[in-house]
Amino acid sequence: MAGNKEEVKLLGITGSPFVCRVIIALKLKGVEYEFLEENLGNKSDLLIKYNPIYKKIPVLVHNEKPISESLVIVEYIDEVWKGNPILPKEPYNRALARFWSKFIDDKCVSSASKAVFTLDEKEREKNVEESNEALQILENELKDKFFGGEEFGFVDIAAIFIAFWIPIIQEVGGLQLFTSEKFPKLYKWSQEFLNQPLIKENLPPREPLFNFFKGRYESLAASK
Repeated sequence: MAGNKEEVKLLGITGSPFVCRVIIALKLKGVEYEFLEENLGNKSDLLIKYNPIYKKIPVLVHNEKPISESLVIVEYIDEVWKGNPILPKEPYNRALARFWSKFIDDKCVSSASKAVFTLDEKEREKNVEESNEALQILENELKDKFFGGEEFGFVDIAAIFIAFWIPIIQEVGGLQLFTSEKFPKLYKWSQEFLNQPLIKENLPPREPLFNFFKGRYESLAASK
């Protein structure tokens, strides 16, 4: 396979949902890669070299050519390594997959994170409401077992934040953003998705992640 013969590096941190997206794509394609753990408090020279504009993770480096932004990276992986397609073949469905993946980043990731890690009560309520609205839209959009149909695909991978990260941060913040009662179809999707062997094997450990977010939440509360 091409990925076994070429140099592939991934710069990231273990607990990032955006890095997790890329790891899932690489594993799905059977691409061998070197994972370079970053310290975002002290960014490496490599990260600054490969992503000088944003200086953010993840960055995929394929034969010394860097690609940034998780959704862009996943799409690149899908185009370079042909087996196990991630995006739909039909152009219209590919466009829809890109649309919903961007919707997840713009509406779901942002509002849920702000709902938990915002001190101002009015601002928090606003973000809880926005999160509920965005998740309801996805609940209505989900027609099959996965967003990708009977097999998970691009939108499902993009939505890993909803399936795995939101339950952790809502527990930290004492909120009910994503529950089986509020979003039955979406919640069932999340359990099906997380129980896929490839997904389960490549999720970060839950407890350290929970402790990290709990520490962040408590520091924020203490500063109030």
